[in-house]
Amino acid sequence: MSITENIKTILATLPEHVTLVAVSKTKPVSDLKEAYDAGQRVFGENRIQEMTEKWEILPKDIEWHMIGHVQRNKVKYMAEYVALVHGVDSLKLLKEINKQGKKYNRKIPCLLQVHIAEEDTKFGFDEKELKELVDNSEFLGLTNVTIKGLMGMATLTDDMKQVRREFKSLKTLFESLKSNFKNLEILSMGMSGDYQVAIEEGSTMVRIGSSIFGARK
Repeated sequence: MSITENIKTILATLPEHVTLVAVSKTKPVSDLKEAYDAGQRVFGENRIQEMTEKWEILPKDIEWHMIGHVQRNKVKYMAEYVALVHGVDSLKLLKEINKQGKKYNRKIPCLLQVHIAEEDTKFGFDEKELKELVDNSEFLGLTNVTIKGLMGMATLTDDMKQVRREFKSLKTLFESLKSNFKNLEILSMGMSGDYQVAIEEGSTMVRIGSSIFGARK
């Protein structure tokens, strides 16, 4: 199947309220161009330099999502154009995004990453840290970031009951935080292997790479 056919097949299975982020990290510009020509406008990258190079070359109506772990010293390279930062996992990072947003007179949209998986390798806030963040005066004073929602990655396992449980917990947390954030609308959970379960549990944004572009080399 071609990239075009893959995108059409996936879009046909997604409910209207779910946004498809095509995970294009490590893929050549020609692949992104094919996806763009098939109508895809939202791309996810995990390295800021690579994303910036692609942003400079490709059409300007693309929404670029930073989906990987963000190093604070690299925020300045994407602050001008990034449409959504998925993996915000600390107040320090939020403060840096806020500082760089000020330079471009932008409110940079962000998702707070929540640690829902059983693996220790995943980044993110736990529930207690999120509750503390919401009441933190420094956080409340950040004027150049907008918290648009939450993001979480389930444990990498074949046990879909466990995956479903983790997604369910994130959805519950999402609902409980709505009173704190007026712009909370995105629940980003689900990737190539588990996005159908994620959608059933309330996801509004899925990140799909290998099912569109083929396995990474």
